[in-house]
Amino acid sequence: MEQETRLTESQPAVPGTVRPGGRTAKVRRAVLDATEDALAAAGFHALNMDHVAASAGVGKTTVYRRWGSPVGLVADLLRDMAEQSLPASDTGSLAGDLRANAALVTKTLTDPRMGAVFRAVIAAAACDEECAEALNGFYRARLQEWAPVVERGAARGEVPAGTDGIELLRAVSAPLYYRFMITREPLGPADAERAAGAALAAAGEGVFTTPD
Repeated sequence: MEQETRLTESQPAVPGTVRPGGRTAKVRRAVLDATEDALAAAGFHALNMDHVAASAGVGKTTVYRRWGSPVGLVADLLRDMAEQSLPASDTGSLAGDLRANAALVTKTLTDPRMGAVFRAVIAAAACDEECAEALNGFYRARLQEWAPVVERGAARGEVPAGTDGIELLRAVSAPLYYRFMITREPLGPADAERAAGAALAAAGEGVFTTPD
């Protein structure tokens, strides 16, 4: 029998739909923090539901009922990361905003803990459709959060009208993720500057302008 001191909940809930307070939210927070710890320490393939429950101080039947599998844990962690992510910058120029975006991506990927977490969830997404959909949702949310910086830049005449903000922002982060996941090369501020500058130059030439 599970210990009385562990966090429990009386009703199952769909991950990502909990109310912003109360026991249910506390259970989710504890489990997701433990999931992040486990991913950072040992990666996706070592993610164990029983160990996550023990680390979170949550009854394991609760964890199995709510999240179902390690994939369910990762998918909900990605939803939570999207919810908790920092808002887009507003530096007053598109160049400054794109540099800020590239710097944020670089800082996240080079952080010892978060870099390990992203490496784990990207690896999981490569072999599981649910993880892939959750990862896509995370990046879609982040791109949509930052897309207005491109709209403001177009309004100031810094890039052509009709520039696709989503595609421009993808062009900023793509080379950074390539170095991080594919070539495993060092990643630093110079790479962030180069990625932002190259994407902005391409946008100025109309590369990301959508047809009427």
